Amino acid sequence: MTELAIGFVGIGNMGWPMAANLVGAGFDVTVCDTGPDRAASFAADVGGRAATRAADAAADADVVITMLPTSSHVADVVRDITPSLATGQVVVDMSSGTPSVTRRLAEDLAPIGVALVDCPVSGGVPRAVTADLSIMAGGGAAVLDRVQPILDALGSSVHRCGGVGAGQAMKALNNLMSAAGLLIGVEALLIGQQSGLDPERMIEMLNASSGANNSTQRKLGPYVLTRAFDSGFGLDLMVKDLGIALQMGSDAGLTTPLATACAEVWANAAELLGRGHDHTEIARYSEAVSGVELAAREA
Repeated sequence: MTELAIGFVGIGNMGWPMAANLVGAGFDVTVCDTGPDRAASFAADVGGRAATRAADAAADADVVITMLPTSSHVADVVRDITPSLATGQVVVDMSSGTPSVTRRLAEDLAPIGVALVDCPVSGGVPRAVTADLSIMAGGGAAVLDRVQPILDALGSSVHRCGGVGAGQAMKALNNLMSAAGLLIGVEALLIGQQSGLDPERMIEMLNASSGANNSTQRKLGPYVLTRAFDSGFGLDLMVKDLGIALQMGSDAGLTTPLATACAEVWANAAELLGRGHDHTEIARYSEAVSGVELAAREA
């Protein structure tokens, strides 16, 4: 059993398998979630302990991990747990958050001797389950060295991006490229299908050619052509991340026509489809505006 005790706040689609891998790696894990009875279900099904409040999960932890939808949620948790924190503890925000908010939270915690680093992840639910996530870390070297064993239990690669907030900046830009790749992939399949090409065969050929990307390899077949649309990452969250990326470009004084157009399409899709949809359902939006639906195949 490792000596590090972890308080894990947020056991949703990604957080549950991540926390489960930490339990499996021998860490002393206490989980907390806003979902009724979700923490108790985790403790019963996986192991570890359940806490009803984030402050209780943080009180005896060496490291507090947050895996939450937005920086606003993280800020609320940090505010709630601050009275329970003590010098030497570390907060690891693994959410896809806003770098400026994360830096401010780190500044707020520094006077009480608590360090905050940001370590958002890429890979989705399947790679969270297999502990094969790519982790983008922002923070001081000494603090990241301390939490490295935790990160190693969650992912297959850890990339140190710079100071606090750098990991989340990299994650937003990663998701910008991912969003653009999925969107253009769907449109290419629609064009190809209407030109007499088979979408499934197109994916095979793209993956053997220069058009290959993460979406052709991991999303278009399993989630779009099957009509499953259950990758576990929400369309609303993608729109949020694209907003962060665009704000970064604006803050840098850059004109970003392609990124702006991509973000606009995703925002339009979110408005048309409504809340609660998987991000791979961007295909439904492309189909709606084109008036053509991709041929489905069995899962």
